[in-house]
This record gives sequence, structure tokens and C-alpha cells, in this order.
Amino acid sequence: MRELIFLKPVLKEMIWGGSRLGSDFGYDIPSDHTGECWAISAHPNGNGVIKGGTYDGHTLSWLWDQHRELFGNVPGDRFPLLVKIIDAREDLSIQVHPNDAYAREHENGSLGKTECWYILDCDEGTKIVIGHHAKNWEEMRAMILEKRWKEFIREVDLHPGDFFQINPGCLHAIKGGTLILETQQNSDITYRVYDYDRLSGGKPRQLHVQQSIDVITAPFETAKTAPKKWKKEDAVVTHLISCPYYSVEKMDVDGTVSCQWTQPFVNVSIVEGSGSVDGIPVKKGDHFIIPSGYGEMKIEGTLSLIDSWVETGKED
Repeated sequence: MRELIFLKPVLKEMIWGGSRLGSDFGYDIPSDHTGECWAISAHPNGNGVIKGGTYDGHTLSWLWDQHRELFGNVPGDRFPLLVKIIDAREDLSIQVHPNDAYAREHENGSLGKTECWYILDCDEGTKIVIGHHAKNWEEMRAMILEKRWKEFIREVDLHPGDFFQINPGCLHAIKGGTLILETQQNSDITYRVYDYDRLSGGKPRQLHVQQSIDVITAPFETAKTAPKKWKKEDAVVTHLISCPYYSVEKMDVDGTVSCQWTQPFVNVSIVEGSGSVDGIPVKKGDHFIIPSGYGEMKIEGTLSLIDSWVETGKED
């Protein structure tokens, strides 16, 4: 099909959210506590609607069920990925995600959650929580139950352009002043281990202490990422990660570049600038899917894209 599939983002209010999804991306945000844009999503908690074209008004999950040929007939009972932009004005809870096996057993057949973060922007001096300092499982459990948070939580410095792979079992948290693009498995399972004793509607938010202890990896292991960069016509391409669930790439275009996509389908988010894709105007905040068999594509302008696709067992 020679037609791109554009999507309307689903916007979500969060206790820690801000207003940058409106000011920076031009979305019609519901309030100045808007924390998440589910940009490419076919999850029951945020099912994106197709904007324009042959399938205008249908949801992405409907398209996945009814027209699997557009996705290269990839197997699976649900669209595999979820792409978000997250605006954290305040700190998110300290949290962890389960793997597929734990989620399937304990969360009604849900997928687990492997995810990765590309840091679009952050305030100077911002840090991010990645991992913990416990030497083994017993010490991890004791530190959590005894609320020794300062001793337990591992923070690292943060800069725009940083990239992190967050595997299941990795303790993590985005802190205030951070704007990220997240690519993840299509799952909404998060276990909060600590939430700074914040109140929402006058009550503390639910914690998941036992589930967190069950799934946190101890000792902490840094996920390996080895970004590779190369020039392609008027673009610089950075391959950020390939893992069993997805590959993610960033492309910075200043001029014209032609791409020939061989993946079953590709998710694309415009995260900076403006231009055109095969003559269709695009700008920061637009999100679309390149369907299977689309063929060669011409991108023009000054813009940055983040692309993702599923791995199907063959080499990139």
C-alpha cells in the first residue's frame, strides 16, 4: 500500500505532568498536568485513531486485526509496540516492569514491558534513576522494606540526546524537567515501589511493593547499548538499539534523503523540525506508520525522526 497511516495521539493527564506537550508539540492538551502522549498505540487504555486516508476514523487495533497484511502479516494477538512522548514536570514514581512470563501469570495475560528512552530535552543538572545499589536480592528486599531510599536508589546525570534501554527488572524513574520519547512493548503494567509519599485526590497512590520485590533484578545490571552512526545522503542516521522486541533509529535530515524500508512496518515520530515525506507536509509532533511493501520514500526538509520496528528473526 502506497499510503502512510497517520495517527491522532491520545493525551493523558498525570499527577507529575506538565504543559510542554502543548507548548512544544502543539497538541490540544486537556490541562497543564498532561504527562503522556500515546503517539502510536493500540492498547485498550489508549487506542490511537487513524487520521485521514483509506482507514480514517478506525482505531489502530482495528487495523491490526482486520488488515494484518499492512503489517507484513507479523504474528501476534495485539499490535506489538507502543510509542509515547512523556513530559515530566515533577518526578515520576520509582518503578519497575515485569517480564512477559510474570505479566502473563499475574496480570491477566498482559505482555511484560521492555522499553527504551531517547532524551529529547532536560533541564540542566537533571538526573535520572536507573538501577539500585543493593548487592544481592536479600539486601534489595531489606532496603525496600526498611525504606532506605537514598542508600538504595541509583541516579545518573542526564543530557539531551542520551539513550537508555530499560529491561524488565530494572528499577527506574524519570525526574522532573525531562522530556523523552519512549518506545516499548504494548503493555501498561508498572509496579510502583516508592512514590515520595505523594497524595492524589487526598490519598497516597497505590504501591506494588511485593510485585516489585518479585521482579527487580539484583544486583543491578546495566543494559548494553552501542549506538552506531553513519551518513546517508543529506541525513545522519543513528541506530540506537536492537533487542528481541524492537529496533530504534534516529534520523536527522537537512536536505533530502531516500529510504527503502524492508521491515514489516515502521513507526515514525517527527520529534523536531518540519519538511515533507513523499510530498506530504510533516512537522514536529506528527506520527505515522509506514506499511509493509511501501517501497522507496523521499524525506525532505530540516527535521529529526525516530523510527522503530519489530524484529522478525532476520538480521537488520
